[in-house]
Amino acid sequence: LHFFYQYNPAGAVWGNIVWGHAVSKDLIRWKHLPIAMVADRWYDFNGVWTGSATILPDGQIMMLYTGSTNESVQVQNLAYPANLSDPLLLEWVKYPGNPVLVPPPGIGKLDFRDPTTAWLTSEGKWRITIGSKINKTGISLVYDTTDFKNYELLSNILHAVQGTGMWECVDFYPVSVAEPNGLDTSTNGPSVKHVLKASMDDDRNDYYTLGTYIEDNVTWVPDNPAIDVGIGLRYDYGRFYASKTFLK
Repeated sequence: LHFFYQYNPAGAVWGNIVWGHAVSKDLIRWKHLPIAMVADRWYDFNGVWTGSATILPDGQIMMLYTGSTNESVQVQNLAYPANLSDPLLLEWVKYPGNPVLVPPPGIGKLDFRDPTTAWLTSEGKWRITIGSKINKTGISLVYDTTDFKNYELLSNILHAVQGTGMWECVDFYPVSVAEPNGLDTSTNGPSVKHVLKASMDDDRNDYYTLGTYIEDNVTWVPDNPAIDVGIGLRYDYGRFYASKTFLK
């Protein structure tokens, strides 16, 4: 298991963010590895922020992450391993064409971050969602891609909740209502629900709820709007924020 995390080499406070890297075989004993990515390009000059990995069917790994540019604009960037045969994945290459996404019209330059792991649509495209807001409404934007370098912004948003403010570190993944095992991110069907989770920048808590993902119109509908994202269930009720899920 590879674990990448936000890390400040200069101290235990937020700032100077790079990507730490550790590996484990059992989630108990960990080996720290050299820093995976540092803020060394104009498009991540102010930090290598949250991202997500997608493993393609041929074994390639696509890592999308948010960078804060030299002008503090939040953009999305692509990186991939320099050597897939290295089991420790020590070296990462930043795509020369970065950034692959910039804030779309109507979205603030400080309100566009934290791409999810991608999932496959029935048309064979990869789909991601990214947290944002419009005024005080938290939203999750949706993009399609076939190569992780070129993207189409879809007209529908995945979900929105008024009054919740900026959504960070959005997670979106399927869970089975019939089986106890985890599911691949691209799984959908009548026995599947989808978890939508977001970290609320306004109150610094992680919220989630279950619902139904409707691929045809690119939306997700909560089972119970009274406990929608940002107003209902939390992952944890202590000091817990900006989490990301993984499937082992």
